[in-house]
Amino acid sequence: MSRFKVAFISLSLLLGISSVSQTAISVAAETTAAPATPQSKVGPQTVQQTPTQAAKKTQVTWYGHAAFKVVTPKGHVLLFDPWLQNPSNPQGKEDLAKLNQADLLLVSHGHFDHVGDAVAIAQKTSARLVTTYDLGNALVARAGFPKDHMGFDSQGNYGGSIEFFAGEVKVTFVPAFHGSTVTGTDEQPYGGGIPSGFLVSIANGPTLYHTGDTDFFSDMALIPQKHQIDLMLTCIGDHFTMGPEWAARAVGVVRPKKVIPMHYGTFPILTGNVMQFKTALAQQHQEKTLQPMSIGQTLEF
Repeated sequence: MSRFKVAFISLSLLLGISSVSQTAISVAAETTAAPATPQSKVGPQTVQQTPTQAAKKTQVTWYGHAAFKVVTPKGHVLLFDPWLQNPSNPQGKEDLAKLNQADLLLVSHGHFDHVGDAVAIAQKTSARLVTTYDLGNALVARAGFPKDHMGFDSQGNYGGSIEFFAGEVKVTFVPAFHGSTVTGTDEQPYGGGIPSGFLVSIANGPTLYHTGDTDFFSDMALIPQKHQIDLMLTCIGDHFTMGPEWAARAVGVVRPKKVIPMHYGTFPILTGNVMQFKTALAQQHQEKTLQPMSIGQTLEF
């Protein structure tokens, strides 16, 4: 998507940025279940965000597009595809300014809308870059990412796993079907290795699957053979990724306890929406898994 950055921004200005918050709130009102019983591992509840305080549970905040913050029970902060200043997030500039802790930056691929604010965040925090190996090298060589914030301790590839914080967080790299061009500081496109998704297991917390940008692929069915996914963060926007129908099929084979839709509505070209996703999930008998979020909302799991 790097090569379309200018076109996207121009299109957004001409046609207007689509709002995802109102749709998500509307669907959430219909689909959010009652608070979980003590036997249920995953029971989302909206909380007042306290980013510098260790969470009793795992906190998940959505910034719009594919950007999420996850705070572990011990207070470690993980940022996924950290484009906090995306067009869907009216508080993006403020969110970036007040971000005073980040421990891991998980970037699924090299496109501008997923690298996002990673360089700026790394420069103001001690965050380690978690990516596939070639992507990490490309971000350092071409995009200005600080070299001392990445290394073999945080770079991997498909099938590999890395543990952080004495085992509290375990990240496994899984495939994604997409591109990974990196936009350099000279605004030119460069090869960025291969894209990925992330399986993240949190001690005393949920196991998450962030799909990154991808189409549905049959090997997703292998994921539940090794991991019980508590929370799936899946793209639904269509055009550059799978749309609602195929995203629902992905949910059907991954079998998560809850699924949060992402990567939709940021630009008019991303036409997939939550209502379409809800309908498609119902056809897969997975409608009870839907857990839409509004931008800026924080849930506990």
